[in-house]
Amino acid sequence: MNSEFFEALKLMGEENGINAEDIAEIIKQGISRAIKKDNPGCDNIRVEIDPDNGIFEMGILKLVVDDEPLDDNNEINIDEARTIDPDCHVGSMCLISVSPEAFGRVAVQNAKQQIKHELKTRERERMLEQFKGKLYECVTAKVERIEGRTGNAVLSFDKSEVYLVHQEQIPGEVLRVGDMVKIYVVGIVNPEKKPTLKISRTHRDLVKRLFENEVPEIADGVVEVMGISRVPGSRSKIAVRSKDKNVDALGACIGPRKSRISAIVNELNGEKIDIITYSDVPEEFIAAAIAPAQVLHVDITTQGETRSCRVVVPENQLSLAIGNKGQNARLAAGLTGYKIDILSDTKYAEILEEEKKAAKQAAERSVETDVENAEEQAVETDVENASETAVQTETETSGENDNA
Repeated sequence: MNSEFFEALKLMGEENGINAEDIAEIIKQGISRAIKKDNPGCDNIRVEIDPDNGIFEMGILKLVVDDEPLDDNNEINIDEARTIDPDCHVGSMCLISVSPEAFGRVAVQNAKQQIKHELKTRERERMLEQFKGKLYECVTAKVERIEGRTGNAVLSFDKSEVYLVHQEQIPGEVLRVGDMVKIYVVGIVNPEKKPTLKISRTHRDLVKRLFENEVPEIADGVVEVMGISRVPGSRSKIAVRSKDKNVDALGACIGPRKSRISAIVNELNGEKIDIITYSDVPEEFIAAAIAPAQVLHVDITTQGETRSCRVVVPENQLSLAIGNKGQNARLAAGLTGYKIDILSDTKYAEILEEEKKAAKQAAERSVETDVENAEEQAVETDVENASETAVQTETETSGENDNA
């Protein structure tokens, strides 16, 4: 019976991803509670499960006494004890074996529930520990099945199954059973009950992790990723800079014969990637972010907390700078953190002319206001002077009359 028990123990451990020793400890706790439930007065309960040596014992320990036991639950007379264990003596502990059949139904149910609860708790803790090491990382997973109704994909990695929901799949990508794909681990869902991972192939940090995997200079910290902006399945822009003047950041990311960038593009289902050299000078960085369009100049127009700018491009480059449905402009804005207003050189010249006219008119209005204010001030002064003169004259006349 012991061999069958330990075989079942091993199988249970494999199914739950827990080693046999831990499973044995969980079962020991459950059985101990079951024995205690049927023998509430017993103070010493022994359950020993040793998978390595095939030992499975359980029972109640009673103190061997020479006289009549004062506590039948915890003491046993020497004569009775020696019928169980001939080698026992007064003062030793005698193990009285308990058969599983002797358990009451309630005790068995409680034991089963306790064992299930402990198994779930250990499994949850194991999965949480396993998942924590994968957080915010890029891992390779295998497509196990596709749900026809929802389009969600069930993926497996590291003996765990996770859902890649349809919204987190790259638009236009067709996943097939057996495919090996890179996924980004966004977070842990439902950690208090049955934890699972939230994964994505649309997250912008997937692009960063792929570059770290493919470009040794980024993994080593020689080349630094300064920002990423992405429209999944269509285009991404990534800004990089080199900490070593002898290392070309763009060349390192592209790789020999475009091998590195091609591997990343292929993993992202053909998504285009623009690699841009980062600059601490906002005008230079913004101009680079608008690529592939040519930029004539950039005017920073930041007001308050909103960072904004005007980007001027040749008339024939305007549509290229804005991109299809504004995509290039949005990606550049997301990469730089600036609200970008893209103008053609012709339109910009018109705006400058209008601004000059407006400034001139404002200046003229200011001069007119100054003249009007000066005239009003002069009139007020004349009135005040006339009033003072009249009062003085009246005073002098009154004095003369008094003298007469």
